Amino acid sequence: MRRVQASAAHQGRDPEVGSSLFELVVVLIIISVLSAVLLNRLGFYKEMLEKAAMESTLRNIKTGLQVQLAELIVTNRQAQAGRLENEDPVQWLDEKPFNYGGSYRAPVTIGTWYFDARTHELVYVVNTGNRLEVDTDESPKELRFRARLVKDRLKLFGNSVESVTGVSIVPARPYRWQ
Repeated sequence: MRRVQASAAHQGRDPEVGSSLFELVVVLIIISVLSAVLLNRLGFYKEMLEKAAMESTLRNIKTGLQVQLAELIVTNRQAQAGRLENEDPVQWLDEKPFNYGGSYRAPVTIGTWYFDARTHELVYVVNTGNRLEVDTDESPKELRFRARLVKDRLKLFGNSVESVTGVSIVPARPYRWQ
C-alpha cells in the first residue's frame, strides 16, 4: 500500500516541477525582444558618440584657426589671413586628431578626417550615419566643412575700413544629425 501512495504522489508532482514548451517559447520571445531593444539603443549611443567626437574635433580645429588669426593680427599680418580659408586647418593644431588621414586619397576610410585640397574643404567620412541626413546620396556619407573669415567694417580715424575680425568653420553642405 505504501508503494501505491508513493507512486501516486510522485506522479502528481512531475507537471509542477517541469516547464512546458509553451513557457520556453514565451521566455525566448521575451529575451529576443529585449535583445533587439538593447542592440538598437547601443547603436544609437554609438552614433551619438561618433557625433560628439566629430563636433569636439571641429571645435578644436576652430580654436586652432582662431589662435592663428590672433597671431596674424597681433603681428600686424592681417593681409595673410586669407590663406586660412584655403589651407588645411588641421596644420594649426598642436596635435592632429588620431583619425586624421591627411590630404585626400582614394579610397577614403570611414570614420576619418581628410583635407580636400581641390575644394579647400575639411571632410569627415561618417562611420555609422543611420540618423544622419545629408543632401547627397554619397556612400559613404561625408560631412564637408570650410574655414570662413568673419569681416566687419571698422571706423579708423573717421574712415570705414573692412577688417578681418574672426574665423569660423562652416558646413559646406547642410546636414542634420537626429
